[in-house]
Amino acid sequence: MHVAAVIKRKGSTVISITPERTIAEAANLLTENRIGAVLVLDGGEGIRGIISERDIVNALSKHGATAMSRRVEEVMTREVKHCSPNDTIAEVMTVMTKRRFRHLPVVDDGKLLGMISIGDVVKQRLDETELEVETLRGYVTGQG
Repeated sequence: MHVAAVIKRKGSTVISITPERTIAEAANLLTENRIGAVLVLDGGEGIRGIISERDIVNALSKHGATAMSRRVEEVMTREVKHCSPNDTIAEVMTVMTKRRFRHLPVVDDGKLLGMISIGDVVKQRLDETELEVETLRGYVTGQG
């Protein structure tokens, strides 16, 4: 199965923020949308970075409560790894595990198509496994 199937199932909506917004605003977006990371986009839809719960906690640890009034661009992760809709779920799972990423933007030919999380990847893999088990069960019992 490929990343495109995940995007098709969950949709292509991407919650984003601009670099000049505050960390408090980013935290509110995370809370309101029940997500763990927000893409930081410039006006032309280009990916400038990503800000995650981990980035916010690091900023709070370093700067205390004043961190919340700092700009997103001061604490965001600037080097954003992305995946392609043609990448397999196994490939993406490997990247996420090895690099300790929980979120990856999906980009095709320079265009942002969506964002996937480790939860999306695990759900897709569980669905695939369940289908495999049911197929094998039907084959073994002669109902397939």
